[in-house]
Amino acid sequence: MTAQVDYLAVLYTTTSGASGDLLGSDEKEIGQLVWQIVDLQTKKLGRVNELIISSEQSEVTEEKEEDGEGVRAQEKGSAESISTVTSLQRALNQFHLILTNEVNIAGRGTSVCLCTDGQLHIRQVIHPEAAGKNIVVPDCFYTFFDLRKEFREHFPLSDVKSLDVHFMADSLSLTVDTPAMQDPLTVLAPETAVQQVQTMANIVLALLSEPLCHTFKNPERVYEKFESGTCSKMERVHDNTVIRARGLPWQSSDQDIARFFRGLNIAKGGAALCLNAQGRRNGEALVRFISEEHRDLALQRHKHHMGNRYIEVYKATGEDFLKIAGGTSSEVAVFLSREDQVIVRMRGLPFTATHEQVLAFFSQGEGLKESCPVSGGQDGILFVRFPDGRPTGDAFVLFACEEHAQNALRKHKDILGKRYIELFKSTAAEVQQVLNRYSSAPLIPVAPAPLVSVMPTVSLLPSPGGMRDCLRLRGLPYTACIEDILTFLGEFTQDIRPHGVHMVLNQQGRPSGDCFIQMSSAERAFAASQRLHKQVMCGGGGGPRGVNSRYVEVFPCSADEMGLVLMGGSLSHTHTHTHSRSRSGTGLSPPPCLSPPNYFTSAPAMLPADAAALYPPIGQVLLSPRHLPPGHAYYPASAQLYMNYTTYYPSPPGSPSTLGFFPSPSPMTSPGGLVRMPGLAYSNGVKDLISAVQGFQSPIEAMPLLSNSLMGQSSGGDSLMPLPQLMAKQAGQYLDLTLL
Repeated sequence: MTAQVDYLAVLYTTTSGASGDLLGSDEKEIGQLVWQIVDLQTKKLGRVNELIISSEQSEVTEEKEEDGEGVRAQEKGSAESISTVTSLQRALNQFHLILTNEVNIAGRGTSVCLCTDGQLHIRQVIHPEAAGKNIVVPDCFYTFFDLRKEFREHFPLSDVKSLDVHFMADSLSLTVDTPAMQDPLTVLAPETAVQQVQTMANIVLALLSEPLCHTFKNPERVYEKFESGTCSKMERVHDNTVIRARGLPWQSSDQDIARFFRGLNIAKGGAALCLNAQGRRNGEALVRFISEEHRDLALQRHKHHMGNRYIEVYKATGEDFLKIAGGTSSEVAVFLSREDQVIVRMRGLPFTATHEQVLAFFSQGEGLKESCPVSGGQDGILFVRFPDGRPTGDAFVLFACEEHAQNALRKHKDILGKRYIELFKSTAAEVQQVLNRYSSAPLIPVAPAPLVSVMPTVSLLPSPGGMRDCLRLRGLPYTACIEDILTFLGEFTQDIRPHGVHMVLNQQGRPSGDCFIQMSSAERAFAASQRLHKQVMCGGGGGPRGVNSRYVEVFPCSADEMGLVLMGGSLSHTHTHTHSRSRSGTGLSPPPCLSPPNYFTSAPAMLPADAAALYPPIGQVLLSPRHLPPGHAYYPASAQLYMNYTTYYPSPPGSPSTLGFFPSPSPMTSPGGLVRMPGLAYSNGVKDLISAVQGFQSPIEAMPLLSNSLMGQSSGGDSLMPLPQLMAKQAGQYLDLTLL
């Protein structure tokens, strides 16, 4: 719209909350619409219309109040036409109807555009409330003139944010009977809104008259829908156009974010959902707006609600946005170049899944109403892969319309091959983020430098000649426990060595999906791998094809290979089941179930022969001696510690996080040391402690529990127990051991 319109509808809104510069910042509902038409050709004013929105009223009450309001208008001489409605939907429809009829009656053109005092009335009041109530807004509310910006074209020294009706009227030498604006935190009186509209109409006439002769030709626009798109890492994004939204529901999409910021113009592809280290949404999003003005308005929606959750809104930088939404892959650019497509993310695919299997997965439907054909066939499927080409189990699929996408989402947790598939509605920014994350760096950062010095310097892999008397189970259900593993092994359970089940945990102390089992012989390990490889394991007591069922890969491996993984090393995918080793596929990852990196030191260490006798050579990797950081209150600086991190069967939930020697409270009767175990449950007894340390040489009769001297109860989880001399370094000291 570049030519001047025929009519302006000067509009003013009030809510049941704040007014002025804080209008719309408190999510209060609209209570009043007041407007007056200005004929730009004849420079004449129409009548003042007032529409009162009063909810929780019946039709009878509404008619009575209409009559009463008409009397009030005649008595006070405010609005010439007053109506009362019971909902915002009716108010907007009636506003559009009255406005259209008045323009048609005038008969001098049909183009009309709204004019407001600033941006808040349209962008922060009408559109947000309508979006929250799923109300369709009439077309006339998508274009409007900002009277402050039109005034500033002739008075450029004025600040748009500091302008108000009184300042503009004084600058144009207009007489104003309207009192000055009161505290913005208070609700405006109904008469004030009418007076504001009348003053604004006079300002419009003054701008149209000589010597200004202003032309209204470039209105503000409100985007009707959010446009998805791609963003290049080379693109320049200004810091003053980006915000960070926090507290989003995990199932929210970019369209939900656009609905939350309805009324503000988001740049194309400007809504980027953030993912955590595991590739899942973390409830945050970065949103890029077209200008700083819209960004500032978005900040005013801090702690507004999306459903039942309030959303926090903060400033962010362009660099933050590019880290999440920026991409350089041409394959992704081609995939996302199709307009008006709905993206669905598939997670948990078998590594052998093909395009044909994915197409067949979505083509299975009970009828036309349930059909969900993939847009573009194979071109509408994008598999996510590691840099070396290995599949990650994720894929993105395009659908032509929202209906097909919703039908596809109904297949959530359906079976493809032998695995259930998770389906989520996705965004273009999430596609970029997932591809960037997998193609550039692992989800978990690489190990710190001190760990490398602990590992062998010649090769990170054990020698090929080790006896392969262990099993590696890969792809376990995350809900699987020791009992599920024993059930899975079946007849081979009797071949497990004592304390021979080792669950591998990640940095958060949760199961990583891997497990090592020490068998009685290499022959039984090989037989178990042949019998159980790619058989289905049920996690958490589910059925054979339940939600928690997954096929498990079983490989024979050596004890040294098991120890390498337990200490944070990684084996190539071909390394565990072939004698030919490829060094290129090896690397280090953070220790899956170890303590913080400051435990490691580059000091070489060798166990004495008498200490080594306690640890049979079954792949248990021992840490080097480590001094605690200076400042520890009780630690003797000259002492050293050897600690073994193998997870014994039944595997504990974590590993030691703090280690240190403390003075013994009393002389010990026999050589050795004490172990202190804080953090135990109040109900733990001696039998529980015996079970916990059954792999060590500890006298059962000398295992006391500390008691609370004041209450006569357990001390909240403290116990002291002796250890043999070789485990506790020297007599007269005991080891402080805290479990994660």
